Amino acid sequence: MTEIPQPGQGRFAPPDAICRLGATDLASAIRTRQLSVVEVMNAFMDRIAAVNPHVNAIVSVRDRDDLRKEAEAADALLARGQASGALFGVPMAIKDLAQTKGLRTTFGSPLFATHVPDVDDIFVERIRAAGAILIGKTNVPEFGFGSNTYNPVFGPTLNAYGHGLTAGGSSGGAAVSLALHMLPVADGSDMGGSLRNPGAFNNVYGFRPSQGRVPAGPSPESFVAQMGVEGPMGRSVRDMALLLSVQAGYDARAPLSLDGRPDFAADLVPAIRGARVAWLGDLGGKLAMEAGILDLCDAALRLMEGAGAAVEPHLPAFDMEALWQAFVTLRHFTSGSALKPFYDDPEKRALLKPEAIFEVEGGLDLRAATIFAASQLRTAWHRHLLSLFARFDCLAIPTAQVFPFPVERHWPDEIAGTTMDSYHRWMEVSALATMAGCPAVNVPVGFSPDGRPMGLQLIGPPRADQAMLNLAAGYEEVTPFGVR
Repeated sequence: MTEIPQPGQGRFAPPDAICRLGATDLASAIRTRQLSVVEVMNAFMDRIAAVNPHVNAIVSVRDRDDLRKEAEAADALLARGQASGALFGVPMAIKDLAQTKGLRTTFGSPLFATHVPDVDDIFVERIRAAGAILIGKTNVPEFGFGSNTYNPVFGPTLNAYGHGLTAGGSSGGAAVSLALHMLPVADGSDMGGSLRNPGAFNNVYGFRPSQGRVPAGPSPESFVAQMGVEGPMGRSVRDMALLLSVQAGYDARAPLSLDGRPDFAADLVPAIRGARVAWLGDLGGKLAMEAGILDLCDAALRLMEGAGAAVEPHLPAFDMEALWQAFVTLRHFTSGSALKPFYDDPEKRALLKPEAIFEVEGGLDLRAATIFAASQLRTAWHRHLLSLFARFDCLAIPTAQVFPFPVERHWPDEIAGTTMDSYHRWMEVSALATMAGCPAVNVPVGFSPDGRPMGLQLIGPPRADQAMLNLAAGYEEVTPFGVR
C-alpha cells in the first residue's frame, strides 16, 4: 500500500503524546487523573506556539497566564472531586463565526475587528458547560463566504499539507488545527460545505448534522435561517460523536431545533456490512471535476464493498441545475439580506469583500414569488431523496470538485475546461445535502499524486445522524486514510 502522507510534510516536529490524543481519550485521561489539566494546557499551548505561526489557523489566542490559571482551577476541582462534563479540561478553540462571551469574535471582517460579544452562541454555552477551556478562535473567510480561509483581519490559513495551498473553508482554521494536532476536536458550521470541504482538504472528518440537530443562535432569523448548521470535526469519528453529544438538543431560543439530547458517543457502533450505498459520481457529467477525484472516491467505495457494503451507481432523476439555482436564491435571501444594513452604509460597504456584495446584491431584487418557488423546489428535492432512501441507506458523492489549490487563488473560476459562473459554483456538490437538511459526513479518501487530500460525502436520511456516524466509524476501521 502506498504510504499515506502526513500533515506538515516534515516542516514541524511531530506532536508529543498528549497532543496526539483526541478529545475522548484526553477527557478520560483527565478524569482518571492520568493527566492534569495544566499538563494538557501546557502541551497544547507549546504545540500552538511552534506550529500556528506557519499556518495561521488559530486566532485571538488568549493570554497563556490566564489559561494556566484556568487550568489550575480545573485541577483544583478535580482534586475535590467536583469536576464534571464530557469535555472537562479539554482545550478548544471556537470557529470565529460563533459568538463567544468575553472572547473576540470578528467573523473575519474589519467591521468586527474589535468586537467582543457579551453572549455565547447556544452550542458554545454547552461546550463551556461540558468543562472545555476555550483558548481562542479558529480562522474563517470573511462572514464565511467562500471555501478558502482568508480575511483582512488575520490573513490566510494555509493547508496542513503545505505547498501554500488553501485550507478550504469556512471551517479552514478548525480543520488545519486538527490535522496538525493543535486541537483535539473542533466545532464548525456548514451551509455550502463549510464543515465538509475543509475536512476533505486536510484529511480529517467533518460532520454536517441534520437540520435542527444543533440549536443555532440565538438569532434574529430563527424561523428563516434553515440552511446553515453547526457541527463537529475531528481526527476520529468517536471524537465527533462526543462533541455532537454536547452540542445537540432542543433549546427554546432555537424554535426549530430537534427534541432530545441523544448521546451519540455512547451509541456509536461501527457499522458498514450490509449498507446500501448509491454512488452519484459527478451526476452523470453535470458536475465538473478535477481529474483524479472520482478515481479516489471510487477506490474508497471499493474498500467499503470489501467490508460488506453494497455500492450501486445511481443518477437522481431531478433537475440539478434548478436545485442549484434554488440554493443560490435562498442564500441571497438569507445571507445577503443579513448583510444589507452594512451594504446600505457606503463606508461599511467599502469594507465588504466582493463575495459578500454578490450575496447582498443578489437579494436586492428578489420577489416573494421567486423565494417561494425556490422553497417549493427545495421541498421537491427533499421528497425525491426520501424516495431514494427507501432504496439506499446513504448517498455517496465527492466532497469537493477540485483538490486544494494555491491560497492566493481566491476561488477556482474554471474546472476541467468548464467556467464557474460564481464564487461558489465550484462547490455545487455541497448543495445536495444542504437543500434537503440531511446529515452528511466527510470521510477522507486519500491524495492526488502530488499529495493533495480529498474526501467523500456520505449523505444519510433526515435525522439519521447516529446511523451516519456509525457508518463513518465503520469506514474509518477499514480504510487507511485520515490523520492519526
